Amino acid sequence: MSEAKLKRTLSGTVVSDKMDKTVTVLVERKVKHPLLGKIIRVSKKYHAHDEANEFHTGDLVTIEECRPLAKTKSWRVSKLLGKGAAI
Repeated sequence: MSEAKLKRTLSGTVVSDKMDKTVTVLVERKVKHPLLGKIIRVSKKYHAHDEANEFHTGDLVTIEECRPLAKTKSWRVSKLLGKGAAI
């Protein structure tokens, strides 16, 4: 009964690539407000490992959970979903 542990995955937009081997990914989700019932957007930023510095601001990426790589970095960029606009 050896099951492989499934890694959590999230998709979001790269908002910063200024660090070496790290990108900041903004993940947005929609939730219903408990009292008002209105659908609101909730966002959170994650630091994700980018070994080759290949992802840039505006890219749509998928990140997966991994072991802690730094104090604030426990996610790894797994694949590119869409390229951002070239600035």
